[in-house]
Amino acid sequence: MMKPFLPSSFQYLLLLVAGIDPCGANPGTKQNGKQETPANFLTQNEKAEGWKLLFDGMTIEGWRRYGSATEKITGWQIEKDTLHKPAGVRSGNIMTKDVYEDFEFSWEWKLQERGNNGVKYFITSERGTAVGHEYQMIDDAIVKDPYSSNASFYLLAKPAKDKPNRAMGQWNRSRILVRGNHCEHWLNGRKVLDYQCGSPVIMNRVKKTKFRKYPGFGKKVPGHILLTDHKDPCWYRNLKIRRLTKS
Repeated sequence: MMKPFLPSSFQYLLLLVAGIDPCGANPGTKQNGKQETPANFLTQNEKAEGWKLLFDGMTIEGWRRYGSATEKITGWQIEKDTLHKPAGVRSGNIMTKDVYEDFEFSWEWKLQERGNNGVKYFITSERGTAVGHEYQMIDDAIVKDPYSSNASFYLLAKPAKDKPNRAMGQWNRSRILVRGNHCEHWLNGRKVLDYQCGSPVIMNRVKKTKFRKYPGFGKKVPGHILLTDHKDPCWYRNLKIRRLTKS
């Protein structure tokens, strides 16, 4: 487990000036050799806007196993300020302890070449299985159907053709926004799709997929956010969320 970064007095002042909470901050992360903003922290502005960290780089408080509120989470690893799902390890799906209805969820993720994973939302115990709306995370080099491509609403809505994919092995930044029945998927700073829960377009599409056997799938329900236990390795950081009003 990574030890928390303890800034010097001078660094402490610099972080305060930058609007960064020095408590729990780390020395930062790199992509393509360039220094980036420290991972897993909230600026003062973000705190004022209602954002909450779902992963602080040191613990997985706030998460639980799908199917058990008490069983210990195993298999998922905390390494170098990331939450890591290793390859070939039966770690189990994990989901937020809290339920969300109108929200904005932001996270960064990394896959290897030919990798596949996803973040699911509107997860409920009533369905009896970890089925929900899914933000697909995948190497588009292995994708043939745009409805299962990167940043899609898996099998239900395809993203923009000119979406700003980054190469596998690099950090991608994603966001899901839900307000009322309106939902958006963002990728690396751009909105790449939006849809309306329960709309004729979505509900007609559901009939053509494996989700047709789940009553009401495609409609909005309050639910958990879930990180999937997929066979491919995946890394997460900067998982943060804020609740929204409907208008």
